[in-house]
Amino acid sequence: MKAYIGLYTARVETGARSLKEKRALIKPALERVKARFPVSAARLYGLDAWGYEVVGFSVLGNDPAWVEETLRAAARFLAQNGSFRVALEEFRLEAFELDGLL
Repeated sequence: MKAYIGLYTARVETGARSLKEKRALIKPALERVKARFPVSAARLYGLDAWGYEVVGFSVLGNDPAWVEETLRAAARFLAQNGSFRVALEEFRLEAFELDGLL
């Protein structure tokens, strides 16, 4: 039996003029994603840069189609509901065996 982990990373670009302003745009957007979808979300890179940040989501499940669709739906939601632009994004789906646990 297999389990699947889905990973989504994105570079989001803002017009923020300070780190405080950027955080006020990105942090609430990630909280809305986590409230709506069963994903973990994190600010990954660019925390000290004004104009961009790299964010990511992850989800774990036993159905690869569900894992992928959940990530894609969360990514669409982020792009449509944030006050920033998603410049680059990457999706990744990894499978791993659960045989040692069964």
